[in-house]
Amino acid sequence: MKKKQLPSKREIIPVPAGTAPKQRAVFSDEFKRSAVARMREGKQSATDLAIELGIRRNQLYKWQKQLDEQAPGAPLRSPGRPAAGPESELEGLRRQLASAQEELAILKKFDAYLTRLKK
Repeated sequence: MKKKQLPSKREIIPVPAGTAPKQRAVFSDEFKRSAVARMREGKQSATDLAIELGIRRNQLYKWQKQLDEQAPGAPLRSPGRPAAGPESELEGLRRQLASAQEELAILKKFDAYLTRLKK
């Protein structure tokens, strides 16, 4: 008995042609610090402030935690990929070299396979 496959999300909710995925918002350090300062004032609830600023409430709490954990005046950085530097260029070149060597090994094996088939 074959399992019935469920339709994908795209099949259920078709995306109109020409629409691009939503870009991730990037906020400046000044914006983050002022939002956290306004939240700490206590004049507004975090939910109301988040709605007013157009962000999620938990984002305010994350920014607040980052500000509490780091030195004053240091820039707020997300926990994502570190900024690119001269070391990353070398690592990128090494990665490209390893990829090229792997491709070469695959092509050599394929060539050997084809020569065996011709005999």
